Amino acid sequence: MAKNAGIFDDTKKLVIVLVLLLSLPVALSLVKSRSNIISQARPDAVTGSGAPNGPHYNLNIIGVPKQKSADMTGSEGHRIFVSLVGKTKINLTEGEDYQVLDANGTDGTAAFQLPNPDPDNDGITEYSVWARPLGKPGGKSSTTTCAVDELGQEWCSVYTLVLVREAGNSKFTDVSKQLLYIYVDLNGDGAVERYPLFDDALQGYFWNYDNQGMKLVQLRFYQVISNVN
Repeated sequence: MAKNAGIFDDTKKLVIVLVLLLSLPVALSLVKSRSNIISQARPDAVTGSGAPNGPHYNLNIIGVPKQKSADMTGSEGHRIFVSLVGKTKINLTEGEDYQVLDANGTDGTAAFQLPNPDPDNDGITEYSVWARPLGKPGGKSSTTTCAVDELGQEWCSVYTLVLVREAGNSKFTDVSKQLLYIYVDLNGDGAVERYPLFDDALQGYFWNYDNQGMKLVQLRFYQVISNVN
């Protein structure tokens, strides 16, 4: 009986070892996957300007002193013209890629297409936006993400991107939270909720761009995730 018990114990130990060996590749795969997510969220390689190092879509918001008369609808360039002083409504449209739909914002409105940044609203973006002010020192701009509800009431995020052009080199900063989400108390419970661009809770998403002498704001869109939680 003791002999049989010893055989049973040895067999049990062998089974445990085999299970551990079979589970090892899965565990390593999970660790590797998590490591990739972290490396995307916090890229080690950055440029001298402070932005991530890698492919990106570049969008320039250019402040001009005079209104442009040319029709720039569907111009597909990488720039939007806005008044050097005043407000411009940059309407946002959901699409698979980035594209300027109306580049002339000097008449008060422009249009830009970009992908859905966070379809499941978990606070982890599928891409990130980085911004820096350029041009002559002294300019300032404020950009707030807004939308309207089903009754037509306008809602704007409690977070506004404020950029000031100071003397010296200008660095990029991650502005995904300000430009890809609206933070509002939509249900009136006293707490601010987070809604990504193109969430069904709202419609007619746009950036309210308030320019106070800013000559150039440069936006870069990278396939690098950001955690806005």
